[in-house]
Amino acid sequence: MYTFALIIDKLRLGEVIVTLNQKKHRLSLPQLLTFGFLGIILIGSVLLSLPIATDTVTGTDYVDALFTATSATCITGLTTISTAAHWSVFGQIVIMILVEIGGLGYMTFTVLLFSMIRKRPTLTTRMMVKESLSLETLADVKTVTKYVIGLSIVIQTAGVFLLMVDLVPRFGLLKGAYFSLFHSVMGFCNAGFDLFGDSLASFANDPYVILVISMLIVAGGVGFLVWRDLLLWRRRHRVSLHTKISLTTSAVLTVSATLILWFSEHGFRALGSHVNLWSRMVDTFLLAVSPRTAGLQVLSYSHISMAGIILTMVLMFIGGTPGSTAGGIKTTTLGILWMQSWAALRGQEDVEFGHRRFSQENIYRASMLVFISAMIVIIAVMLLSISEPIPKGQGLEYILFEVLSAFSTTGLSMGLTPHLTLFGKSIIMVLMFIGRVGLFTVMYTILNANRRQRHYRYVEEGVMIG
Repeated sequence: MYTFALIIDKLRLGEVIVTLNQKKHRLSLPQLLTFGFLGIILIGSVLLSLPIATDTVTGTDYVDALFTATSATCITGLTTISTAAHWSVFGQIVIMILVEIGGLGYMTFTVLLFSMIRKRPTLTTRMMVKESLSLETLADVKTVTKYVIGLSIVIQTAGVFLLMVDLVPRFGLLKGAYFSLFHSVMGFCNAGFDLFGDSLASFANDPYVILVISMLIVAGGVGFLVWRDLLLWRRRHRVSLHTKISLTTSAVLTVSATLILWFSEHGFRALGSHVNLWSRMVDTFLLAVSPRTAGLQVLSYSHISMAGIILTMVLMFIGGTPGSTAGGIKTTTLGILWMQSWAALRGQEDVEFGHRRFSQENIYRASMLVFISAMIVIIAVMLLSISEPIPKGQGLEYILFEVLSAFSTTGLSMGLTPHLTLFGKSIIMVLMFIGRVGLFTVMYTILNANRRQRHYRYVEEGVMIG
């Protein structure tokens, strides 16, 4: 009897050990998010490598299919092959679906699926949505998910009908409606794919289409949390600090970038004498908002001055608002670091804005994000400068522009992407993936970082700075 009881106890102990080992090897939330995006990319690459996905006889090389799927899921728009000429309608629809999933976040669609089958999402699912949409608490998940889906449907549908006003008379009903749907998705999700073959260059003298696309870009880059605050303004009569700093920084960047580009490019006379003044002003506005981070353009960057290229690279690095379809270090990061520097120069200990004080954790994360992002960009530029030949007449900006475009998921190009080597394509794909999934998410996935509390602290000592 004693032996039987001992055997039972050992079996129970074994079950506990197995359970503990399973918990020990369970994937963390950052790892689940990272592998989830990887899974979407792999599925998309397989679909794009099918013969039905292309209009050409030779088909699509798997590396190019993988590159396109990565670019679409990461809502970038950099392509090694022409979207308009190479892909069939099936391939273009796959790209559009990948962009939609990447723009809204695949976890958002998971919650939508749970809602359709009237089943409550699991705690893990809700935590992953919280992580992917940069939410503060789990209580916001269900409400914000409804806003994300609802706003996306309303804004993109409005974009489709507005674009149809111009595109249907141009291309006919079916083709015009299809083009309107495709470019409404690309505009709102801030992706640089197009079906015209020249981005928006053929619409340089059509301010209506340019304005509609620009508004879609701004709507997608503002962020879903900001939209929620604005829509609830009449009920709450207040907005969050996040919304205040996001809107302020975005407005300052947009206005200043538009003015700087207008003067640096001499009123964009490079567009040609056939483009009237009003159209050139609207085109300038598009080129000011597109680098944050849409990738659609009305003029090749080979015709833009070095000052304009530098400004574009700065805008790409900054990107849009957290919780939006944009990439980059985000407007809130720039705003916090700017106010931190300004407060330090004035001898103030606290960083304040809108009658609120930023936490030290916000300032710490913003500084770390900028530093690590800069290091990743520098390393990528060094690697590509070794593997990729720079054309005669071009400088280091030829590579730096592409690296920033990939890392910020913008999709603008100075011509390097179609000529990338296999190694170069791998680097750009990694940059796009990091830029979309999130630097912290990818780093925590690789390092498997967990907060460990230590019960001691070393003696503090200062060093000379500056």
